[in-house]
Amino acid sequence: MTTRARILLVEDQWAVAAPVQDRLEAEGHEVERVERGDAALRRVETAAWDLVVLDLMLPGRLSGFDVARELRTGLAPGEAGIPILMLTARHEVEDRVAGLRAGADDYLVKPFSMAELVARIDALLRRARSRPTGEGDVVFGAVRVDPAAGRVEIDGRKVALPAREFQLLRYFVERPGRTLSRDVLLREVWGYPRTPLSRTVDTHVARLRERFEPDRAHPRYFRTVRGAGYRFTPDG
Repeated sequence: MTTRARILLVEDQWAVAAPVQDRLEAEGHEVERVERGDAALRRVETAAWDLVVLDLMLPGRLSGFDVARELRTGLAPGEAGIPILMLTARHEVEDRVAGLRAGADDYLVKPFSMAELVARIDALLRRARSRPTGEGDVVFGAVRVDPAAGRVEIDGRKVALPAREFQLLRYFVERPGRTLSRDVLLREVWGYPRTPLSRTVDTHVARLRERFEPDRAHPRYFRTVRGAGYRFTPDG
């Protein structure tokens, strides 16, 4: 039985993308297609996805290898992240191995059958959704976070976060009570060097407040430390 999911399809060849999207939508999935690696990373940054179908050869400066590596950047040990199914026209074993090492969970060599594509996607979704809840859950208010399994719940209902939002949330909840500067967060969560003019951290903290604070104008959990950064206080 197919597990319904939000799938990001990263494929620049319309002759491949159109039938794949049609078949996956017929299976009940919600599918969005982008053609370039940079566009894929932006969509992962701004929306939550259950799975990425990623072509190896993409136009522009980012290949499928690059996108997969970036999606795996910042993950904690043992954290799987968004499942990635890589599509490739290359038959060499070395390319398949390189794709798996870059972070892909599975791969298909073109041309492939739609039945096999659907079966592999179903298997990846089942595997991702059957990961056990870890023992190191962090609870604050009505929110429960399992950093290892990548799960977030509010009042027992699962919440899907964009990858970078979850990475920031996990970094906070694993360091309760510590004041974290913007420079530290940019370096440790985003992998960026010092960027004094960046508002990325502030924007993402604001999103966490919108999701999890009872009153975002008076935050209890994600507090601003004037002149120093932010602090997560699970006890409010």
